Order: sequence, then C-alpha cells, then structure tokens
Amino acid sequence: IDHILDDILFLSKTKYSQAIISPIQVNLIEFCENLVQKMTLIKNGRSIQFDYLGDCKQVWIDPHIIEAILTNLLDNAIKYSSDRTIVHLLIGNEDEQIILKVKDQGIGIAQVDQDRLFEKFYRGHNVGQTSGTGLGLSIVKTLVDLCEGQIIITSELGMGTTFTIVLPSLPRQFNS
Repeated sequence: IDHILDDILFLSKTKYSQAIISPIQVNLIEFCENLVQKMTLIKNGRSIQFDYLGDCKQVWIDPHIIEAILTNLLDNAIKYSSDRTIVHLLIGNEDEQIILKVKDQGIGIAQVDQDRLFEKFYRGHNVGQTSGTGLGLSIVKTLVDLCEGQIIITSELGMGTTFTIVLPSLPRQFNS
C-alpha cells in the first residue's frame, strides 16, 4: 500500500509541475552496479546482467529520476519474465545522450497494448494474475518527459521486451 501511495503522490506532484530536475555529476557505472545489486537482493537473486558503452564514469543526471526509471523498468522485466531468464541492463553515453536499455525474455507486450502502455492504471491484456498497479510505466513516461527524453519499445509476444530510454546528457535548462 505504501508503494502505491508513493506512486500516486509522485504522479500528482509531476502533474502540477512540482517535480524539479536536480542533476549532479555521477559515475553512472557505479550507480547502476549498486542499483543492480540492490534489485538482485530485493528480487531473491534474480539475475541481472549489466553492461555499458562509452564513457559513463562522469555524467550529469538526476540520480533520483534515473533510479525511479530503472527501478520501474527492471521490476517489470523481472516480474513478467521467467525465473530462468536473465534481465539485461545496458547503459551508454554517446553524442550528448544517455541511453538506458532494459531487456527481458518475458511475455512480451501486444501492439494494441503498447499504444496505451503509459496511461495511468493501464495493464496489458496478457499479464494474467501477475500483481501490479499500472502506475510504473506512467511514472517512467512522466520522468522521461520531464527530462525531455524519449522512450522506444520493441516487443514480441512470448519473446520479450526492450525499453530504450534516451535522455539528453544535460537537461536543456542547464546547457549553456
């Protein structure tokens, strides 16, 4: 219940433009390694493979925003894939863009569901009895929009899903 209330409170803050981007210089490799370790503990040892491309040691990000994005995406990847599969997290820093990619070998998302995926409380038709509120991806979309980024989804039913988040390495209001 606390998690659901936190999600609703967060969404109401962003709806009324109370969310503020506070970028700091972060070693994104260490940041993601720590997040993967934390998620692995929380999710009973589920395997998350982490890799990176480019110079990710000193990037400007808001760590709270990146953590919320990746936690939601990794949680969904783990939730909707078999215990026997590996979830992949790939990050990159290229052409003044931060790339965050989460890939699973799960149930996949039907095209008809992809069009509504970021609506509050919407859940795909094939989720079955898997628990969830339908708020996680709405939060991800809100945060990505706040950072003036984009989300790319590739998915095939029964084969898995990849979420690719592309963010400016420095939010526009901080570029000079």
